[in-house]
Amino acid sequence: MCDDIVCRLYTGGIAAGQVKFSMIEFKNIKKSFGDKVVLDDVSHVMETGKANLIIGQSGSGKTVLQKCLVGLFEPDGGEIIYDGVSFTEMNVDQRKELRQQIGMLFQGSALFDSMTVQENIMFPLDMFTKQNFSDKLIRVNEVLKRVNLEGVNKKYPAELSGGMKKRVGIARAIVLNPKYLFCDEPNSGLDPQTSMVIDKLILDITREFNMTTVINTHDMNSVMEIGENILYLYDGKKEWSGNKNDIIFSKSERLNGFIFASEFLQDAKDMRMLEAKGKISNDRDMDEMLK
Repeated sequence: MCDDIVCRLYTGGIAAGQVKFSMIEFKNIKKSFGDKVVLDDVSHVMETGKANLIIGQSGSGKTVLQKCLVGLFEPDGGEIIYDGVSFTEMNVDQRKELRQQIGMLFQGSALFDSMTVQENIMFPLDMFTKQNFSDKLIRVNEVLKRVNLEGVNKKYPAELSGGMKKRVGIARAIVLNPKYLFCDEPNSGLDPQTSMVIDKLILDITREFNMTTVINTHDMNSVMEIGENILYLYDGKKEWSGNKNDIIFSKSERLNGFIFASEFLQDAKDMRMLEAKGKISNDRDMDEMLK
């Protein structure tokens, strides 16, 4: 039995192509460490087939909330519900069965340095299935193709760029067709262009397989590009929720101060508002306007 976080969280077998409608709901979640209240009565619904983002400043409770959702931390109060079934009330065996439907993309990708790409992706198949090697290899190649990394099977993590490691991490997270995908800072350490590629890949896979994807992020580009369902935490409490379009017109001072912290971003918000109201054209010719 493996106690490593990668081992404990890995996905298990839903048949390829099987479509499930699943959502995650949590109600009145509370969590403290000693006298420090980290989560204070937080409620929200993570929707199926969407990129569900949890955002907030460092120390706002994002990581603790995500760990509560996957069972690494026990909430002090409240309820977590997967697809209508209370995770909070499940016994050990029931939780183990549910975790077999969860994929996880870790902040640092968490690839095993001593394993090849193929071995890393095959790891959960070895752990949770009885498939023969040929069938496992077919599945590995399928997910590598899906993340546009064909032919890198024999490479080691040290031979990969940061973006490639993230894509290998995504491939491993989806190799067993999970119903739920959790991503912890998927763009950490990546340049803006590569971050956009990873964002698009996560969103495409979420829609293609109709997963419930939950993403912890500090990346404001991610918020504005793929934020279909956003939860903003402030000091352990739910401060705001909505989507990337709602943010543009939000009156929340704390949210605006977090998302549009600089004068440049405030100007960008104003431009988006003008576009949304039809005051300026979205396909305007700036060179012509500046003449």
